[in-house]
Amino acid sequence: MEKFVITKNANDEFQFYFIDKNGDTILRSSGYTRKFMCEKGVESVKSNSQDSSKFFKKTISDDKVYFNLKAFNGKIIGMSKMYEDRISRDKGIEFLKEKAPNAPIDDQTKSSDKYIKPSSLVY
Repeated sequence: MEKFVITKNANDEFQFYFIDKNGDTILRSSGYTRKFMCEKGVESVKSNSQDSSKFFKKTISDDKVYFNLKAFNGKIIGMSKMYEDRISRDKGIEFLKEKAPNAPIDDQTKSSDKYIKPSSLVY
Protein backbone atom coordinates (compact mmCIF):
# COMPACT_ATOMS: atom_id res chain seq x y z
CA MET A 1 0.00 0.00 0.00
CA GLU A 2 1.19 3.51 -0.81
CA LYS A 3 1.96 5.58 2.25
CA PHE A 4 3.91 8.39 3.81
CA VAL A 5 6.69 7.27 6.14
CA ILE A 6 8.03 9.63 8.80
CA THR A 7 11.53 8.83 10.05
CA LYS A 8 14.45 10.48 11.79
CA ASN A 9 17.50 10.96 9.61
CA ALA A 10 21.20 10.79 10.44
CA ASN A 11 21.15 14.45 11.51
CA ASP A 12 18.39 13.70 14.03
CA GLU A 13 15.86 15.57 11.89
CA PHE A 14 12.38 14.39 10.96
CA GLN A 15 11.87 13.51 7.32
CA PHE A 16 9.05 12.02 5.28
CA TYR A 17 8.98 9.79 2.24
CA PHE A 18 6.07 8.89 0.00
CA ILE A 19 6.54 5.28 -1.04
CA ASP A 20 4.66 2.96 -3.37
CA LYS A 21 3.39 -0.52 -2.52
CA ASN A 22 6.79 -2.02 -3.42
CA GLY A 23 8.60 0.27 -1.00
CA ASP A 24 10.10 2.45 -3.75
CA THR A 25 10.43 6.11 -2.88
CA ILE A 26 8.45 8.49 -5.09
CA LEU A 27 9.04 11.70 -3.11
CA ARG A 28 11.18 12.71 -0.12
CA SER A 29 11.32 15.81 2.01
CA SER A 30 14.25 17.64 3.45
CA GLY A 31 14.81 17.52 7.20
CA TYR A 32 12.60 19.19 9.79
CA THR A 33 13.73 20.01 13.32
CA ARG A 34 10.23 19.51 14.72
CA LYS A 35 7.94 16.58 14.11
CA PHE A 36 4.79 18.67 13.79
CA MET A 37 6.42 20.60 10.92
CA CYS A 38 7.18 17.31 9.18
CA GLU A 39 3.53 16.30 9.62
CA LYS A 40 2.47 19.66 8.15
CA GLY A 41 4.76 18.88 5.21
CA VAL A 42 2.87 15.64 4.59
CA GLU A 43 -0.44 17.51 4.65
CA SER A 44 1.00 20.06 2.25
CA VAL A 45 1.95 17.27 -0.19
CA LYS A 46 -1.56 15.85 0.05
CA SER A 47 -3.14 19.18 -0.91
CA ASN A 48 -0.55 20.65 -3.29
CA SER A 49 -0.22 17.41 -5.26
CA GLN A 50 -3.67 18.14 -6.66
CA ASP A 51 -2.45 21.28 -8.44
CA SER A 52 -0.43 20.60 -11.61
CA SER A 53 1.15 24.05 -11.42
CA LYS A 54 2.95 23.00 -8.21
CA PHE A 55 5.04 20.36 -10.00
CA PHE A 56 8.36 21.52 -11.43
CA LYS A 57 10.02 19.13 -13.88
CA LYS A 58 13.82 19.11 -13.84
CA THR A 59 16.69 17.58 -15.84
CA ILE A 60 20.26 17.13 -14.61
CA SER A 61 23.43 16.95 -16.68
CA ASP A 62 23.44 13.22 -17.39
CA ASP A 63 19.86 13.36 -18.73
CA LYS A 64 18.32 11.99 -15.55
CA VAL A 65 15.02 13.67 -14.74
CA TYR A 66 13.08 14.36 -11.57
CA PHE A 67 10.45 16.70 -10.18
CA ASN A 68 10.00 19.02 -7.24
CA LEU A 69 6.67 19.70 -5.58
CA LYS A 70 6.29 23.23 -4.26
CA ALA A 71 3.88 24.79 -1.77
CA PHE A 72 1.79 27.91 -2.40
CA ASN A 73 4.65 30.03 -1.02
CA GLY A 74 7.08 28.63 -3.60
CA LYS A 75 9.12 26.53 -1.17
CA ILE A 76 9.99 22.97 -2.16
CA ILE A 77 7.99 20.43 -0.14
CA GLY A 78 9.57 17.37 -1.68
CA MET A 79 11.91 16.08 -4.37
CA SER A 80 11.27 12.96 -6.40
CA LYS A 81 13.64 10.13 -7.08
CA MET A 82 15.70 10.24 -10.28
CA TYR A 83 13.99 8.79 -13.33
CA GLU A 84 15.60 7.42 -16.49
CA ASP A 85 13.21 9.29 -18.80
CA ARG A 86 10.50 11.93 -18.93
CA ILE A 87 7.67 9.43 -19.42
CA SER A 88 8.56 7.63 -16.18
CA ARG A 89 8.83 10.94 -14.33
CA ASP A 90 5.44 12.06 -15.61
CA LYS A 91 3.94 8.74 -14.49
CA GLY A 92 5.47 9.38 -11.05
CA ILE A 93 3.72 12.75 -10.92
CA GLU A 94 0.38 11.22 -11.89
CA PHE A 95 0.85 8.47 -9.31
CA LEU A 96 1.50 11.05 -6.58
CA LYS A 97 -1.57 13.05 -7.64
CA GLU A 98 -3.75 9.95 -7.48
CA LYS A 99 -2.46 8.25 -4.34
CA ALA A 100 -1.12 10.96 -1.99
CA PRO A 101 -4.41 12.56 -0.86
CA ASN A 102 -5.68 9.41 0.86
CA ALA A 103 -2.38 7.78 1.78
CA PRO A 104 -1.90 6.83 5.43
CA ILE A 105 1.04 8.01 7.51
CA ASP A 106 3.42 5.43 9.00
CA ASP A 107 5.21 7.23 11.83
CA GLN A 108 8.33 5.15 12.40
CA THR A 109 9.69 7.60 14.97
CA LYS A 110 7.29 6.12 17.52
CA SER A 111 8.90 2.67 17.33
CA SER A 112 12.51 3.77 17.54
CA ASP A 113 14.67 6.84 17.88
CA LYS A 114 17.23 5.30 15.54
CA TYR A 115 17.79 6.40 11.98
CA ILE A 116 15.36 4.55 9.73
CA LYS A 117 15.58 4.89 5.96
CA PRO A 118 13.43 3.23 3.28
CA SER A 119 15.53 0.61 1.55
CA SER A 120 15.00 1.78 -2.01
CA LEU A 121 16.46 5.29 -1.86
CA VAL A 122 18.85 5.98 -4.71
CA TYR A 123 19.69 9.62 -5.28
